[in-house]
Amino acid sequence: MSLPTGTAVVDPIARPARARFGRRKWDNQPSQPAAVLIATVGAPILPSVIRSAVQISGGKAVAVVSIARIYGSSLGLPNPGLMPTKAEMDDQRALVAKAIDRLERSGIVAWGQVAATRRFAKTIAQAARVRGVSHVLVVAPETARWRVVLEGDVARDVRRRVPPNVTVEGVKT
Repeated sequence: MSLPTGTAVVDPIARPARARFGRRKWDNQPSQPAAVLIATVGAPILPSVIRSAVQISGGKAVAVVSIARIYGSSLGLPNPGLMPTKAEMDDQRALVAKAIDRLERSGIVAWGQVAATRRFAKTIAQAARVRGVSHVLVVAPETARWRVVLEGDVARDVRRRVPPNVTVEGVKT
C-alpha cells in the first residue's frame, strides 16, 4: 500500500520495554525525608518505641518500615509458596497503620511502607539511606540465643550496611 504524496510516516510511540510488555510489579521506593526510621521484621511496634522515636526526632518526620519476609527459594527459582500470604501482608499493613496513627497523635508527621524481601537488613538500610535518616530503631522479637546464631541479629546487620553517621538501635519486644 502506498501513501499519498506529501504525507509523512508516523513512527509508533516510543515507549520503554517495561510499558510494552507489562506493568511495573512494585511501587517506587518512598523517598520523603525523615529524621528517624522505625523498622520491624514482623514484630509489633510497642508504644515505648514510638515515644523514643518522637523524642529522638525532635518534631521532625518519622518513617515506619515493616518487612514481610520471603523465605528463600526452591532450586533457585521463585516459589509462590515461599512468598508472604495476603493475610501476612495485611498484618504488616496494620502494624504500619497503627504506628503511623500513634505517631500522628503525638504531633509528628509519619510515613509508612511495607516491603516483601529476602534480604531484610539490606532493605532497611536502603530505606534509611534514601530517606536520609540519622537514627534507625530496629524492632525485633526476643529470640533464643541459638536462633540468633543461625539467623543473625537484625540490628547488627543493618548497622553494617548504613553509613557511619546513622545510629542503629535494636529494640527487643
